[in-house]
Amino acid sequence: MLHMEQTIINVKNVRINDSFWNNRIRNAVETAIPYQWRVLNDNEPGAEPSHAAMNYKIAAGVEKGEFHGFRFQDSDLAKWIEAASFSLIYRQDPEVERELEEIIDLIGKAQQPDGYLDTYYILKKPEAKWKEIAQGHELYVTGHLLEAAVARYLVSGDDKLLKIMEKNVDLIRSLFGHGEGKIDSYPGHEEIELALMKAYFATGDRKYFELANYFIENRGTTIGFLDDESFKEFAETNKHHQADYYQAHAPIRQQDAADGHAVRAMYFFTGAADVALEKKDPSLVAALEKLWKHTVGRRMYLTGGVGSQGVGERFTIDYDLPNDVCYTETCAAIGLAMWSLRMLRLSPEAKYADVMERALYNNVISGVSQDGQHYFYVNPLAVKPDVAHYRADHASVEPSRVKWFGCACCPPNVVRTLCGLGGYVYTQEGDDVYQHLYIGNEASLSCSGGPFSLTCESEMPWEGAARITYRGAAGARLHLRVPSYAKNFTVKKNGQPVCCTVTNGYALPEGALSDGDTLEVSFEMDAHFVAANPRVTEDCGKVAVQRGPLVYCAEQVDNFEYLNSFRADLKYPIGMEQSELFGGIRVLTVTGMRSDAAAWDADELYRDYAPGSMGETPATLRMVPYFLWNNRGEGEMTVWINA
Repeated sequence: MLHMEQTIINVKNVRINDSFWNNRIRNAVETAIPYQWRVLNDNEPGAEPSHAAMNYKIAAGVEKGEFHGFRFQDSDLAKWIEAASFSLIYRQDPEVERELEEIIDLIGKAQQPDGYLDTYYILKKPEAKWKEIAQGHELYVTGHLLEAAVARYLVSGDDKLLKIMEKNVDLIRSLFGHGEGKIDSYPGHEEIELALMKAYFATGDRKYFELANYFIENRGTTIGFLDDESFKEFAETNKHHQADYYQAHAPIRQQDAADGHAVRAMYFFTGAADVALEKKDPSLVAALEKLWKHTVGRRMYLTGGVGSQGVGERFTIDYDLPNDVCYTETCAAIGLAMWSLRMLRLSPEAKYADVMERALYNNVISGVSQDGQHYFYVNPLAVKPDVAHYRADHASVEPSRVKWFGCACCPPNVVRTLCGLGGYVYTQEGDDVYQHLYIGNEASLSCSGGPFSLTCESEMPWEGAARITYRGAAGARLHLRVPSYAKNFTVKKNGQPVCCTVTNGYALPEGALSDGDTLEVSFEMDAHFVAANPRVTEDCGKVAVQRGPLVYCAEQVDNFEYLNSFRADLKYPIGMEQSELFGGIRVLTVTGMRSDAAAWDADELYRDYAPGSMGETPATLRMVPYFLWNNRGEGEMTVWINA
């Protein structure tokens, strides 16, 4: 069902205050944002040179030199601006404000008189502006800069960057479209679509929606994109860079699966969902629902990762989900979370929130270390470091997080997600507020009765318990998500059990909410084994372990070498213990047997099997949440274990 009366909640109106997330957000605000500023300005020893800020200085005429980096290098700085803007929700930092003003002034000086803004083409290939739409990333860069401008405007009210980007968007509107003399095409890398919709929701200016709608509806219909020389250059020599790589093989309503580059697909579907909401278009919603079902039902990892192949950073075929060479880019999981949020705006169904939560608690925060200064681009589900270091087919897999990347889309992306996490907790439709995540927060909202606030105190993800206090005008209705893993879900109102009507996985307590009311949510979260569809070849005969939203993994540091020698005995329950690791976590234990390599001669490669001949001994496998792996040094890791 398409919901029509959405209120887009300003991210600054939901401030996270949560025992699990506070340290991660604080680390992002106090450590990662200053660290990334130094990296982007080439002032961090040991980090891959970025040159992103310098490119703007050269384009602005305040420094001399040449462009350095990928053609989309500007977008790294744009995502930092967005993250830094969101960080001001949590700490008013004069130094960050100064840096934001400095870089925004620089962007304004780099902008050309007609509104053009892309340092790669300004400095390196001015003759090729708007001639390499498939590979050029000009519209992608615009999208990230526009998102940054909206974030700055929403948090601080400062519209300086928004005005710069409005001029850039006006230029694009004058160039792209149907008709003689127009470029009738669409971006090679989607991003501008969702950014335009953010600008539309923030300003109400229809021109942003109209351009987003043009790009969404035009995709896969216009031959111009396929005639682009930069498209043909890749397509003629690489089977992984055909039209489906760009989601350009068919109009969205005719697409049956998430194909091609995973980040592009997630951003495309995110923008399309926003357009569908504004247009109230049932056919576009139906297309997105079909694509959603196929993506999460056949092409998503247990951790919420998507995009299994490194070549092309892309989806492959159904059920092709290898663990040790999977790509599962951090940015793609962030894209899946963004798409999930948009699907919740279209129709608040708990299945969308389940996936959003899965991605955020696993694949997304795996992308950043506990110190906030080391990052994963790729998030595998199994690692044997010596193999990863040597084998060519593991070339994209890093056994340890690194300080930065030449292609550094993920580090600022994960930090902007952490600082903007408040935007994922609720959606609102008129007087109906849907709480999707039990993350501690303080929210300031409004309903027909007037302004009200919600204060949520939560014990997630370690325990299924949250307490929500309502203050302010009566009139709002709070729908509480019942997670798919929750058992014995109950709600108390002002300390007394209350009946709830459950619709699409959301529990609505009976009776109106009034000033001072409290709702207590509780449910059990059992640690349990998960099996994969037998069509997933790599996971046949294996199980994974999950508790609540957290997927667990085994690391060599807690166990032994050759983790794959362990076999779980499923008749034993999973054990759980409180650990002081990482400031306090739940560690799980699995009972089984392991083959002892010491019982084999090093030169004895094979042996006739007989019961008891493999050197098997009883063993216990200790498991920690997947997002924490590789914070204690390099070693083996696996999510799926033999059973």
